[in-house]
Formats: sequence, C-alpha cells, structure tokens
Amino acid sequence: MTGAQAVVKVLLEQGVEVVFGIPGGAVLPLYDALYGAPIRHVLARHEQGAALAADGYARASGRVGVCIATSGPGATNLITGLATSYLDSVPVVAITGNVARPFLGTDAFQEADTFGLSMPVTKHSYLVLDPEELPAILREAFAVAASGRPGPVLVDIPKDVFTATLSAAAWDRPLRPALPVRGDVGPCVAPVPPLPARGDGAPPAAPRLAGTGRGTNPNGYDEAARLIARARRPVLYAGGGVIVAGAAGVLRRLAEAAVLPTTTTLMALGAMPGDHPLFLGMPGMHGTYAANMALTETDCLIAAGARFDDRVTGRVSAFAPEAAVIHIDVDAAELGKVKTPRVALAAGAREGLEALLEALGRVPPEEWCARKPWLDQVERWKQARPYRYDRDLARRELLPQAVIEELERATAGDALVVTGVGQHQMWAAMFYRYRRPRQFLTSGGLGTMGYGLPAAIGAQLACPDARVLCIDGDGSFQMNVQELSTLAELGLPVKIFIINNRAHGMVRQWQDLFYEGRLAASVFEHQPDFVKLAEAYGVAAYRITHPDELAGTVREALARPGPVVVDCVVRQAENVLPMVPPGAALKEMIVG
Repeated sequence: MTGAQAVVKVLLEQGVEVVFGIPGGAVLPLYDALYGAPIRHVLARHEQGAALAADGYARASGRVGVCIATSGPGATNLITGLATSYLDSVPVVAITGNVARPFLGTDAFQEADTFGLSMPVTKHSYLVLDPEELPAILREAFAVAASGRPGPVLVDIPKDVFTATLSAAAWDRPLRPALPVRGDVGPCVAPVPPLPARGDGAPPAAPRLAGTGRGTNPNGYDEAARLIARARRPVLYAGGGVIVAGAAGVLRRLAEAAVLPTTTTLMALGAMPGDHPLFLGMPGMHGTYAANMALTETDCLIAAGARFDDRVTGRVSAFAPEAAVIHIDVDAAELGKVKTPRVALAAGAREGLEALLEALGRVPPEEWCARKPWLDQVERWKQARPYRYDRDLARRELLPQAVIEELERATAGDALVVTGVGQHQMWAAMFYRYRRPRQFLTSGGLGTMGYGLPAAIGAQLACPDARVLCIDGDGSFQMNVQELSTLAELGLPVKIFIINNRAHGMVRQWQDLFYEGRLAASVFEHQPDFVKLAEAYGVAAYRITHPDELAGTVREALARPGPVVVDCVVRQAENVLPMVPPGAALKEMIVG
C-alpha cells in the first residue's frame, strides 16, 4: 500500500463520505488514489471555498469535515478557512501536500512552511516525515479534531510520502502518546486570575473549581445549584459549546426546571427555541434590549459553553457586575479568562448541565427564591423594546429586515440558514427565529466575509433533505462568488438571497455613527449585475427592488428546483439597531 492509498483507506475507516478540494502537483498521488474510491470529491474553485465548505459540512452534520489542497498557494489559501473553524471550534481535518522530503527547506517550487503557517490557527498540526507513521497520524488527527473542544487539524504530507510503500506493520501501528492540545480537559483546572474588587469594596470571592483533577472542588455542582436556587435575578447564558456538545435539550430542561431566563450567543442560536417564553434573544453588541438589561442586572449568571466574547460583554467591568458567575466549559483555559467565576466547572456543556440539573434536585424547596418578580421585569423589557424597524417605510422601500421576515414566513421557520458576514448576518440573526440546533450557520469569531456560499454548499451536502438558505451581502458574496460554479455543477437546491445595499454595510454603519459620516471606501461605485452574473454561471436568478415584489418572488424562487440567486436591492442607509457602541456597557446600547 502506498501512502496515498493509506490516506484513502483511513478516510473510509473514519466514515468520510465527502471531501472538498482542488488538485495540484504535490497531491496528485492522493487524487490518483481517490479516483474510483467510494468517497465523493467536491471540486471547489478556490481552496478557501474548500475549507469553508468543509466547515459548513461539519457544522450542519456534527461530523468532521475534510478538505484537501496542494502545496504552496493551495495550502496558504486554506488558512482563512482553518482560522474560521478554529475560532468557532469546528472539527475539520485539512490534508495538504508538500514538496518531497529532500526538497524541504530549499525554496523549491510551490514550497511553503504549511506546518508553521497553520499552527496558530489549528488545534494541532502535523508534518509527516515517516511514511510508517502516516495511518496513525491521520487517525489521531480525526480524534483530536472531534474531541474535547473541537477544532481544525492539519496534516501536511510531502509528495514522496504519498508515493512511498508502507509496510504491513504500519497499518496497525498504535497511536503515539497523546499530546496536550487546545480544548482538552487536562489533569488540572487552569488557575483563575484575580480581578479587581467589586464595586462594593469587597474582594472578589475565591472561585470554586470543579472538574476532573487535582485542585478541584468535588462539590462544585452542589454549590452552583445552591447559588441558582437562592438567586433573585438569575440568567442562563449559552454559547456555541452547547451546540457542539449536543446539549440543547438539557439546556432547555435546566431553564424550565429552575425557571431561568435564557440568552444564547450568535453561535448558539437555536439551542433554545426562538419562541420559548424564557428566551431573551441574543445578547451583546446587536443583542436584544431584554437580554442586555438582564445581563446587566442579574445576580447569578450561569454560563455554559460560552467564552465571554467581547461582542457579548461590551465593557467587561459593567457586564453582570453584581453576579455570582457559574462557568461551565470543556476548555479549562477559558475558565476565568475574561470573567472571574464563583464556581468554575471544567466539563463539556452536556455533562456539566446534566450534573447541574441533578444537583438542583438536591436543593431543598425552602431554599428556592421566588422568580415571579424577575420574570415580570424581564417580560416588561421584552415587550418594551423588541427588535423592530420602520414598517411604514417598508411599504415604500425594500428593507432588509422585511426580506428576512418574509423568508421566515415562506419557509415556516424551518430552513437551515447560512450567512456571510456583515449587516445581513445580524439581520438574519435578529429577524429569523431559530428553533433547533445547527439551524443557523455563520462565522462568528473570525467574521469571515465570503463564508456564506461555500458553507451553504457544505451544509446542503451534509443535509440533502434540508431547505438551505444562504443569506449574504453583496460585499461578502463577491469574496467567494466563484463557488457559484461549484454549486451549478452539483445542482444543489441552495437558495441565495443577496441583501444588496451597494456597500460594505457594517463598515458604512460604523463610519456613519462613529466617524461623522465620512464614508471612506465603504460604498461601491460599481456593482455587477448579480442576475446576469448568476446566469453566466448557469444559476437561475431573480431581482427584487420593491416591497410589492417581495412575497411573490420569494415563493417563486423557493419553489424552483436547483440553485437560485435572488438579488434583493435594499435601502442603503439602513443600520443594524440596537447597537452597543465600542467600549460601552450593554445598558448603553443605541436602541434606535
């Protein structure tokens, strides 16, 4: 067996059905081995598209996505996609070719230090120098990508390792000793750094650690349960780790059992049904008024699978300033990184929430505080300032919020929605209610423009029976527009709705609000005709310019078989509101 044949055999062993990639000189032996193999290869038009498609496949399915690239520019083009997966904890294995071992370090044609380049944006990276280690390394790569806190793993393989003949013993060679990698719950919980004293002058309470090893408090769950029971203003705050861990069901059970108003981050939308009475909406920079006020006033914050991202917290000192924080995370390094917890629980979101729910059952009824005053206050916030827009104006001009609402109506809220990055991303998060996990896919941590189209391709392949919508912006869409060719070739029924405001809308909004309206390089002086562009790629297309055209065109596009592009020409000056200004507290949000 050659190294290339061994790669294909491991992929089959791992249950891989689809890979995304582009061939090139250094990976030709691998492509020759893939020829005729029972693995579907999707030919992307750019390696970034391949990486993002693998990411979308992984997010939609919960399985490891796989992408392939050749050496040099092929591998470097993967980097943005790998960084996207890294910051959002998405399991991807990237296989790259490199120049033959004798030429490494000689500046050979299309040589790059892929191992070094990828290290900061992957959970782990490998450079395979011994062909005998190749099967074991590939198996380990899949295990590392999917375990603990998931993430991307890169395996760089020189061309002569692909062509080398492996011994029979190589196939059964055991895994090497496990290396410490990002996101594993290690033998001890990371120390929690001290924060300044609270506003009342008292020193911060010492955190209680519970987890898997030395220095932890085995009664941490019981202490957390007592804090929740005795709280007068508790809030449950769920991050993307809840989706990753398959913990949405237990999150809902905990919220209902303890009567906890619940907020989910952008990455966790769908973990709590959008129409659930305890759901506050999304928190943070473009979060709901109710979520942000509740996070400001809470006296007990239960964070699960969340990393206290700056877009959620605003000014950290004003985020949940009086709250006893209970933090559950599979990555012990996240505990105390931003906000000092009273109780830190090093565990996956599912097992942590289940243990917490069990501990709540041990709290005597007389220790529970009444929740009704707090629930009444939360409901007043929800009713006073929901997400809204000018509906009178929407009868005269096409507004992006109205497009999103019409998409929810036309799909009965049941579509799998994938977005690019920008204003359209926020409107898709705000005005489409998500009811289940893995229903909303977007680039959160890195904010990768161009994510939408290739990720939607991956999502549709992962979920062939799902109705997949790609909601994109005109700027974001053009960053990977070449993948329309991939989409047309596959004939996938992805429906793309371009929120076309002729601008890099979020940049324009910041310049409008914070730079005295100086619109420097944010408004496009020239745009392609997206209908003709789509048709040139062999994709059906429509254009909407007036509110009267919206409902009929949306339904016609959704009913049409195969891929469709809809160019929605919306009001350029529309801003995403509410908004927390940079450096401000959540309660200082611009409501609009």
